[in-house]
Amino acid sequence: DIYVLSNHIPLQATKSTVDENRNAEYLSAIENFHQYFFTLPPDEKYIQTQMNKAMYLVDNSGIAQYNTLKEKGYFTNLISTSSNITIVTDSILMNGNQFTFYATQKIERPTLITIRTLVTSGFIQDVPRTDNNAHGVLIVRWKTLENNDISSTPKRIY
Repeated sequence: DIYVLSNHIPLQATKSTVDENRNAEYLSAIENFHQYFFTLPPDEKYIQTQMNKAMYLVDNSGIAQYNTLKEKGYFTNLISTSSNITIVTDSILMNGNQFTFYATQKIERPTLITIRTLVTSGFIQDVPRTDNNAHGVLIVRWKTLENNDISSTPKRIY
């Protein structure tokens, strides 16, 4: 037996396999990707850093969505309007290697706060673990299913 000390209390170490924790790693990788891709302040360098992190976790389907947003001026508009975008994960449903991600997105502009639904789907694929993809999970065939306004509220300016 092997013991580990935690605050001077011996705990027995147990052996586990990668498969025992794999579902939690899938969920974490999916959430991390979405946080990188959809939580964006009006800061060009930060956005680029987040997108670089996200691109390590997704195949060309994510790269295509990023390029489309970039070509449409989405990121430039976000910066020029001083908009801050955050998401809160509602749930992630797994069905084999397919997932559906549900979140609430908040877009805060200087004069308006918009709340949106966000639903995406894709598949997960095991890949070798790297420093840039610690869980060894690649999101493939990723697409946005829904991104609709729920409410828009004018901000109070004091």
